Amino acid sequence: MKLKEQTEQLKQELNLLKDRYVNNQPPEDKRDKAFFLFVKEYTAPIYKLLENWEAAALKTVKERKVTVHPHQVTSTRENMELILMHSFYIDVKRKRYMELNHSVHFIFDQLLHEL
Repeated sequence: MKLKEQTEQLKQELNLLKDRYVNNQPPEDKRDKAFFLFVKEYTAPIYKLLENWEAAALKTVKERKVTVHPHQVTSTRENMELILMHSFYIDVKRKRYMELNHSVHFIFDQLLHEL
C-alpha cells in the first residue's frame, strides 16, 4: 500500500476515533478484561498500519520528497497511539485530546498535500 493510501486510511480511523471519544462514556471499570480484549482486537490492525505508515513516511522524508521532518513523523505515530487509547478509555481532558487530534491531522494533511 502506498504512503498516500495509508495516510488517507489513518485519517479516516482518526475521525472514527474522535467520534468514539466524543460520543461514548468512559468504561465503568478500566481493568475489565473483556473491554481490554475488545480494544486490543479493534486497535491491532490500526497499530500495524501505523507502523507501516511510519516506515514509509520516514523513507519518503529521507528521499526528500516531502518537507516533513523525521521527528514529526515519529511524534505523529506516538500521538496517534495515544489517541487510540484515549478514544476508548476517555481518560484525558477534551482540550488535550483535541490538541493531539489536531497535531496528527496537521501532519497527515501536509503529507497528503505534498504527495
